Amino acid sequence: MILSKLKSSLIVSCQAPSDSPLYQPEIIALMAKTAVYRGAKGVRIDSPSHIQAVRQLLPDTPIIGLWKQTNLNSSVYITPRFADAVAVSEAGADIIAIDATNRSRPEGEDLGEIISKIKTQLGKLVMADVDTLHNAFQAVAKGADFVGTTLYGYTEETRHLTPPNFDLVAQLKAKLDCPVICEGGIKTPQQAQMAMVEGAFAVVVGTAITGIDLQTQAYVNFLK
Repeated sequence: MILSKLKSSLIVSCQAPSDSPLYQPEIIALMAKTAVYRGAKGVRIDSPSHIQAVRQLLPDTPIIGLWKQTNLNSSVYITPRFADAVAVSEAGADIIAIDATNRSRPEGEDLGEIISKIKTQLGKLVMADVDTLHNAFQAVAKGADFVGTTLYGYTEETRHLTPPNFDLVAQLKAKLDCPVICEGGIKTPQQAQMAMVEGAFAVVVGTAITGIDLQTQAYVNFLK
């Protein structure tokens, strides 16, 4: 039911840097409501407090929830532990996004066990944020419901590459029996459309729509 709402749609990632004036639950919730009001079918939200605020304003909108943990001395920071997934679930997320790369997780938790617990104990769908075709295969084999190209360009293996990678989307679509979400680096409506042409189930756009901080900094830097 949730996935059917997202098919062939735009999902807007409504996030802000922790030092931004926008980093307040009420503001993130209004950002999400605006996105849905203008046609987005789902939103991607970071942290339990923000997810809870969005859920209150948008009771029927699919929420992909995550919790970025950057203070655990680990390169894995998108919902790295099952405890983080529990908090995201309790806040109201329908889908829980997790780092599904092959890197070691904080506190030695196993990716497969986390995916299994999210599905059996929390009853939520799992979005596997991946960087490569290999890691996507592994995540799906461990039970992930769908994959996103979220971490392409952001891991040691792919840092030299620039998202979006439409070829990766096409490969994932051809070789996996699950929905593929194109996320990362989408800057224009034309790129979003291209992702769909290459087989994306849906497209997540963040910075290009909601990234006031990063967009402003980019303009300022070029005008110096």
